[in-house]
Amino acid sequence: MELKTVSENYRYCNSLTNYSRRKTIPVRVGDLLIGGDNPIVVQSMTTVDTMDTEGSIEQSIRMIESGCQLVRITAPSIKEAENLRKIKEGLRKRGYDTPLVADIHFTPNAAEVAARIVEKVRVNPGNYADKKKFEVLEYTDASYQAELERIRERFLPLVKICKANGTAMRIGTNHGSLSDRIMSRYGDTPLGMVESALEFLRICEDENYHDIVISMKSSNTQVMVQAYRLLVQKLDEGGFKPYPLHLGVTEAGDGEDGRVKSAVGIGALLEDGLGDTVRVSLTEDPEFESPVVKTLISRYNNRPEISGIDPIENSPIDPFSYNKRKSVEVVNFGGGNVPRVITDVSLISEMQPKELRATGHFYLPELDKWKMNDLGCDYIYSGKEAVPFMLPNGIKEILDHASWKIHPERKNKFPAVSLGQMVSGEELHPSLNFLSCSCEEVVEALPVLSNDLPVVIVLSTEKAHQMQALRRAFISLIEAGIHLPVVPKVTYTDADAEKTMLFAATDVGGLLIDGLGDGVLIGLDRLTLGSREKTLEQVKLHNSVSFGVLQAARTRMSKTEYISCPSCGRTLFDLQETTAMIRKRTDHLKGVKIGIMGCIVNGPGEMADADYGYVGSGKGKITLYKGKEVVKRSVPSEKAVDELIGIIKQDGQWIEPEENDHH
Repeated sequence: MELKTVSENYRYCNSLTNYSRRKTIPVRVGDLLIGGDNPIVVQSMTTVDTMDTEGSIEQSIRMIESGCQLVRITAPSIKEAENLRKIKEGLRKRGYDTPLVADIHFTPNAAEVAARIVEKVRVNPGNYADKKKFEVLEYTDASYQAELERIRERFLPLVKICKANGTAMRIGTNHGSLSDRIMSRYGDTPLGMVESALEFLRICEDENYHDIVISMKSSNTQVMVQAYRLLVQKLDEGGFKPYPLHLGVTEAGDGEDGRVKSAVGIGALLEDGLGDTVRVSLTEDPEFESPVVKTLISRYNNRPEISGIDPIENSPIDPFSYNKRKSVEVVNFGGGNVPRVITDVSLISEMQPKELRATGHFYLPELDKWKMNDLGCDYIYSGKEAVPFMLPNGIKEILDHASWKIHPERKNKFPAVSLGQMVSGEELHPSLNFLSCSCEEVVEALPVLSNDLPVVIVLSTEKAHQMQALRRAFISLIEAGIHLPVVPKVTYTDADAEKTMLFAATDVGGLLIDGLGDGVLIGLDRLTLGSREKTLEQVKLHNSVSFGVLQAARTRMSKTEYISCPSCGRTLFDLQETTAMIRKRTDHLKGVKIGIMGCIVNGPGEMADADYGYVGSGKGKITLYKGKEVVKRSVPSEKAVDELIGIIKQDGQWIEPEENDHH
């Protein structure tokens, strides 16, 4: 990779090593200020039908009580937009003055009504003035300009109403619903997403209207992060005002997967000081979203600006496109291998075969056999004490050097060595060794490293800015031409499960998105240990989060992926129930991506990423997709899952689930 200067080429953040929040203009939404020096704002979206006034009020109150500072409600047509007045009045009567946002797709007339009632309107530039037909269009510069004039005509009335009423606006690009015009000119790219927003932004700026927040959402975390970074650079280059950013990963899913996927994309941007308001899109009741956002942003409330990490003058990493760091192959690390999962079991003494299930490896005593599920780790790190039984074939063991040196059986056991031990010439394994090295020691380690050593570097840091410290160390290795595989190791002194999911996804996911990392290791922390049972629970969590982070960053697909939207008032079926039902029937299909969408708004484009799609198209009616192609329309919902499985079978992607797939 040729070196480029951060300051000249990569203007998307203030610093790659300190925590420094991007300076934006503040935007007023009711009594709330987004951007400027104000704290990051927590928001969420109702899932009740907007015409259910009482239901919408009750749900909004539950959301506000759980920490939501901005409530978004869908307004798919004029009648819903008008009903926002009743919802707002009902909330004010109950003593809640939380600002409301109307969510608009396809219907400019509904937006114009809503903008006179609520404090903010969200428009999607992909479908505000365009109907999607999936056509490839040829434009001359003149015909493209004519299209922009047509958009101006559709959009201008809303801008004028917002300006006159002091209503804020979010220009929210969705990767899933870029217009045919943008797709034809820019393709399905981060640049296309940015241009889609800028077309609308130019119209606002021409009218001297600046109460604007912008978002670049995608269900693909790599695309999402690249699009936000590119947006910041393009705003800067184009002489636009520095507008605040709304961060979110669309259709993240539910449970642990939804939290990990959201944190990979959102966390990577927060670390670089981007983001002024955040929504986590979970396929769960909306009052569960705000606490996740609060945990995610809590890390930045007291983070010192100055990290004490050496600045990065030149970054060899292109922040706008994915390039994996070049690495040599050492056994099954680096080179063309998928990133490996190392699971730390070092604080469990005299481990029993049945306890290995926490790492995805199951002993079946009646058959005297081992079985591995989708989350079977590649290596265990057992520290000072070797596991006292013969390990199954799918797993190898890492021991501290002193214990490895005296172990009689070293075939599938490999040493973890310190820098001091390497320097003093301790005996190494002929094919694979793990150099435990702090980020701060990397520069010191460079003279003893070379690309023909059988070494994988395990990098860790004590710094609060873990992601920045790890990134700095990676860049030192790249600059020195060291291509040995590197596994980032992160440890958290707070054993809270949700924090572990969100923080590991931020710190390791942020690196993986930039092509850095040949594996993942979440360390056990002695301070947080409880009973043996608790420790095993923690091992199980670390193991599954490791696989989840690799999957969410698109670097290793180990399980079925569900791209499911959070429900909203547009949803045509019970999304949570349907997602659970589809998951139950299909979650043994490794690496298959299934999109489950409540309606067409985030539909085919967001699902472009999915292999198969299940989309609500009318009450009790489902449209089934293969990729972007409609395969079956208006399937009754009670038959739709069977029909979906039929399509997967026809495609040759189906395998029968094994009896004991669900441990």
